[in-house]
Amino acid sequence: MHQSTLSRSISRSAISQASSESGDGVLGQYIPLLYHYNMLQDEDRVGAFREAIDCLVSPGMRVVELGGGTGILSSFAARRGAQVTCVERNPELVCCAEELIRQNGLEDQIDVIQIDATEFVPDEPVDVVVCEMLHVGLLREKQAQVIAAFKKRYRQKHGSKLPIFIPEVSILMAQPVHQSFDFSGYHAPVPMFQAPLVSQPRTTEVSPLSAYATIQYDESIPMQFKLSECCEASIEATVNAVRFVTQNVLAIDEKKQKAITWPNQCLVLPIELPIEIAANESLEIAFSYSAGCEVAELAATLKVTMVG
Repeated sequence: MHQSTLSRSISRSAISQASSESGDGVLGQYIPLLYHYNMLQDEDRVGAFREAIDCLVSPGMRVVELGGGTGILSSFAARRGAQVTCVERNPELVCCAEELIRQNGLEDQIDVIQIDATEFVPDEPVDVVVCEMLHVGLLREKQAQVIAAFKKRYRQKHGSKLPIFIPEVSILMAQPVHQSFDFSGYHAPVPMFQAPLVSQPRTTEVSPLSAYATIQYDESIPMQFKLSECCEASIEATVNAVRFVTQNVLAIDEKKQKAITWPNQCLVLPIELPIEIAANESLEIAFSYSAGCEVAELAATLKVTMVG
């Protein structure tokens, strides 16, 4: 089998397999318990959300967390003196969160409610909404749908004034790269997730990041994303993949004059045919997908072509 044909077959098979193993029973609002336990160890995520919550939540406020998981983010708001409603769909996680909240002595400040977050509306107006159903590119999880549904129900019941959202903004970006798909001599061009650092030893940036969406959660939230943009190569390279990067602005600390940010893991998707490109030459990246979809939907539309 020709190498480019082999690469296409491997890539599509890997993406399809990943897609078939996920879905509502695995991701979205039903991430397995073990994933949530591992999230507790993500110091960058936990620390950034705690800093944002400490910045925006004051004693006496009412806070809602949509998709509360183990309840750790709700606990930060409660420790700031807020009354918190922790919304969680997964019954196992509801029991887990209730027990951990009790162990932390916060059961009088946090109410855990088992309900689909897209169907929830608080009985009273709230000050802050925390929602971390974030995946790179707003893929796989239901961040966009959950917050859009919440805003619609909230406005119908409480009027047009919305609470503050954490995160406030998500910025979606993409760039052509050369990715090493060599694993101890085994060539495997498959989708890869990376730590949320732009500098990666196995990844060479060919051109700067291009932003293709900026989502402000208190405004209209797009459900479709697409890019068709020319990128000029900064170096001579073989482009064999596109990297997707998502940066989230959790809050703006006005006193310190800084943004509190948290990046998702990066996603690297191989392209069907590698492209040799010289510095200052251009190529076009094109793709389209819907919010919350599987990686396969994005990969099926991903095209990289030379310009000129």
